[in-house]
This record gives sequence, structure tokens and C-alpha cells, in this order.
Amino acid sequence: MVMKKFINNPDNLAVELLEGFALTYPKQVKLSGEKIVVRAVPKSKDKVAVITLGGAGHEPALSGYVGEGMLDASVVGNIFAAPGAPLILEALKLFKDYKGILLVILNHAGDVMNGDIAFNMAIKEGIKVKKILTAEDIAPGIDAPIEDRRGLGGCVPLIKIAGAAAEEGKSLDEVLALAEKFNAGMATLAVTMKTATHPQSGQYISELADDMMEIGMGQHGEGGGTGPQAIFSADETAEVMVKKLIAAVKLQKGDKATLIINGSGATTLMEMFIVFRKAHQVLADFGITVIGGRCEEILTVQEAAGFQMFIGKLDDETQKYYEAPSDAPYWVTR
Repeated sequence: MVMKKFINNPDNLAVELLEGFALTYPKQVKLSGEKIVVRAVPKSKDKVAVITLGGAGHEPALSGYVGEGMLDASVVGNIFAAPGAPLILEALKLFKDYKGILLVILNHAGDVMNGDIAFNMAIKEGIKVKKILTAEDIAPGIDAPIEDRRGLGGCVPLIKIAGAAAEEGKSLDEVLALAEKFNAGMATLAVTMKTATHPQSGQYISELADDMMEIGMGQHGEGGGTGPQAIFSADETAEVMVKKLIAAVKLQKGDKATLIINGSGATTLMEMFIVFRKAHQVLADFGITVIGGRCEEILTVQEAAGFQMFIGKLDDETQKYYEAPSDAPYWVTR
């Protein structure tokens, strides 16, 4: 199949998309160099900075969440590729005079390797930084070791909570503790009907037959799910997935949780709302109250067809920060 995309030189995709993003939202973000997105109006240095990193091609993640109440910086790699350690270190140095830095790393091999290298270099330079790893994908199994669990769209609500706590003026240890509490009670499961093409090569990352889907396939088309199966209805798919997530998070009657349906890029809002409706019904049947549900594209993979379903347990404290104000371009709350 011929790839149809409005692009220029494939080698310039990350730089050009970031230039366009910064021009679209000049009141919220600006570029520091070519591939570091920072807040247009920095927060006070007597507060903790929150930084993350990841490859381009997943828009609006992760740079779409730079703004008041969320990220202070997003370090961007090439399409589907982690940024190098020197660039991450450059971003950390931008905030070396702040109250501290929380570095959020998604559990993918390149992100972890380069994030850890930059983290260790920053420590050696005396920068006050701590890190947190998000690895909430339950496709490998609820009890799978953390190294086998991918970091998916759950990083974004975690960043929302950590960013709001930092904005309030909490210490680095306090911000990290809140992020770790939410991290321990969140889970994501993805379903895919069609994987994406790589916009630099035009090649499919992996393939599924037209009449098949896979629950648990990674966001780039990696294996580790249930394997290809006949396509379920929206209600059947939602019920299977939400029950697995409820078990993973260990939700009980009377608990509060946020529910997010995150479109992968080619799935319509019509489909996503239908799925959200059924998942919400199942949660209600379990006696679980949904707080701040969202149904939108948060972390995409080009034109991949499918979605990620996310559940994060909330208590009064984490709910407060989850609902706190933000002006990040793709997570505006008042």
C-alpha cells in the first residue's frame, strides 16, 4: 500500500512538527533548541520541575502536556525513537536551579537506557533529580515483572497529578511520593485492529488480517498480547478489557477511579464513546465511581486503528491534583 501523508523530507519530521506545534500554541510552549519543548512562561524556580522524554510520532504525547500544572519540558526523539542521553541531560540542566526535578520515563528500552544515562550524569553534576518509571501495560500479565510491562498512555494522568503537586509547591520527595502512589494503582490495556506505518519508510510495523484484532499488542505493533482473534463487538471488547483492568488495579466497591479511552490514531470518536459507555457501565455495576473520565486521542501511533483503555485508582488526595487547573495544550482544565 502506498503511504499517503502530508510530509516533506522524512528526515526532518520531528523538527518540523515541533516547529508547527510551538507556533500553534505560543502562549503555552516554546522550543529550547530543536527538540526540547518547554513552557512559554516558566514556573518559579522555588518549585519542582517535571520533565519527560520520548519519540515523536505519538502526538499529542508527550509535548502536548507541557504547560502550567503539568510538564515543564518534553525531550523529543526522532519518530518512534528515544532522544539521546546528551539531549536529555541538556534539558535537565535547564532546570538545575529549581527546587528539584522529577524525570518521568516510560518503560521502553531506548527511553530507559538513555533516560538512565542522563539521570546518572545529572547526579554526578550535582543536579537534584529523581526519576519514576511508568510500566502500566498489563498485556504480559497482572503479575508480570516490571521490566516486561510497557509504559503506555498512563504516563499522562500521572504527569497531571505530579505536575499539579509541583505547581502547588510541594517538595521533590512529596511530588515523587504522589506519583508513585498513583503509579501503583494504574493499569492500561491496548487493542489493535490495524498497526501503523512508519512515516519515514512507509512500511507497516506489523500486520493483522482484515477480520482480526489483538488485545494486548504494543503501541508500536509489538507482540505480547493474546494473539490475533476474531473482531469482537464494541461492548464485548470493552467488557473483556475493563474487567482485566479492574482486577489489575484491585478496585473494590466504593472505590474511585478515572477511566480513559485513548484512541490510537485511526479510531473515531464514535467508536471510542461507544466503548467508554460500556466500560463505564461495567465499573458502575462493580460499585466503582468514575472521576474525570476522558475519551480522546492522548498518545497515538500515526494511523493505527485501536485504542488503549486506562484505569487509575484515585483517593481524595490524588483526585485533588488530577482535577487541578492546567493550561497544557491537550489537557486544559479550569
